[in-house]
Amino acid sequence: MDRLDELEIFIAILDSGSLVAASRKLRRSPPAITRALGTLEERIGTRLIERTTRHLVATEAGLRLAQQARRVLADYEQTVQEDSSAPLRGTLRVTAPVVFGRRHVAPIVNSYLDQYPEMRVELFTNDRNLDLIEEGIDVGLRIGTLADTSMVARRVGQVQSLLVASPDYIARRGEPMSIADIARHDVIFTAIREKAPEWRFRHNGREQIVTLTPRLIVNEIDAVLLAAKAGRGLARVLSYQVADELKAGTLLRVLPKLDAPDLPVQLIVPSARLMAPKSRAFLDLAIHKLSTLNVLHAR
Repeated sequence: MDRLDELEIFIAILDSGSLVAASRKLRRSPPAITRALGTLEERIGTRLIERTTRHLVATEAGLRLAQQARRVLADYEQTVQEDSSAPLRGTLRVTAPVVFGRRHVAPIVNSYLDQYPEMRVELFTNDRNLDLIEEGIDVGLRIGTLADTSMVARRVGQVQSLLVASPDYIARRGEPMSIADIARHDVIFTAIREKAPEWRFRHNGREQIVTLTPRLIVNEIDAVLLAAKAGRGLARVLSYQVADELKAGTLLRVLPKLDAPDLPVQLIVPSARLMAPKSRAFLDLAIHKLSTLNVLHAR
């Protein structure tokens, strides 16, 4: 096995926290990861990682080696990147929310494939935030505050949470004039995960909770939009998801003066220092393309 390969595996184990996670990140079998670590420890002549029932911890020797290994790998990556004549090759894995991915990330992927004809891209659209390391994903797009602060993030814009309804529904049921009115209306509730049927708002600096009895519960945003346009009730969505519908008048904003804090839209990668050239090229392109989107800047 290549000596640089051993160092890459060692760093992947430390960064991901387990042999299994490292195997997923590097797309190798767990036995191959275990063998590589054993070979490296035998070559160094000391234990590099202590294994506990819950996680892995680097020994003092392991910490020293990790510091040196990161420097060696970074120097290697920089040397490779400096050869501008070498075309990008391989597979890039990208994830994004369903609607945003379809409308805005997919066109970026197409441009990327045009620019780098020897690259392949796997685009996963999912409203559940996939774990980049566990799933072996190179670049992700996230909307909202990041739960994993170890990720390297680049903010590219912001969106807002809105209440909307169709003109037909407003004509039939009237427009709610306050947060309290919402509980008396038909509601289309989005249940991506199991959670209580309620909406939380901030108004005049205070949080208000509206307990709902939804007429319709769905777990996919396209179904929410179809139901809302069909007049089934109020829906809570993100501004980019209904930008076209609001412009066309097929959906209307409800209670537009409600406090609606900006939700950051961010591109994330597992590591900036050891970022592969394929990921850096995609980030550069995505940042440029997303910076021109009105749906990420207009309030």
